[in-house]
Amino acid sequence: MTAEKKDFDELDDQKLISLTKSGNKHAFGILVRRYMQRAYYVALGFIGSHEDALDMSQEAFVRAYRAIKKFETGKQFFTWYYQILHNLCFNLLRSRKIAAFNFSELSEHEILHKTDDNVGRPDEIYEQKEMQQKLWEAINKLSESGREIILLREFQDYSYEEIARLFDCPVGTVMSRLYYARKKLAEELRGKI
Repeated sequence: MTAEKKDFDELDDQKLISLTKSGNKHAFGILVRRYMQRAYYVALGFIGSHEDALDMSQEAFVRAYRAIKKFETGKQFFTWYYQILHNLCFNLLRSRKIAAFNFSELSEHEILHKTDDNVGRPDEIYEQKEMQQKLWEAINKLSESGREIILLREFQDYSYEEIARLFDCPVGTVMSRLYYARKKLAEELRGKI
């Protein structure tokens, strides 16, 4: 790695965006590297498919690059990018008229790998998978915004403040939306688990 490229890695997002706006593609590449994993997991949470999540997160970066001149200085890059990614993912879901996520891929990746003890007896593993399926069926019955806030908070571990920035709303609004989404989810799960 050259000294110039290494120096780019140490720049903050605002400077990288400024360089990108002036035509420096390498600066945008640094932003992509910084946020590609986070973007993938957000897309995976929305769509549930590994391949679609990769496609959507990459397409969102392409669109962000094309629209970088519209980026308002002083804003958070990922918050701006998130809106592009969100719109792409939900447009894909709408266009396919998908009523449910592909829970099997997401649940194994997001739920099983969150536990410290992934090894168990076959009956425990079966029971856990059955519970996961019921959970995802209940999540799929939530409104689009309900699913989104549950996924960001409970599966992606976003803080209330981060979600507020992503939604461009006060933290209190996030807490309220999350409360109602959890309440609706509990109603959906009542008697099923």
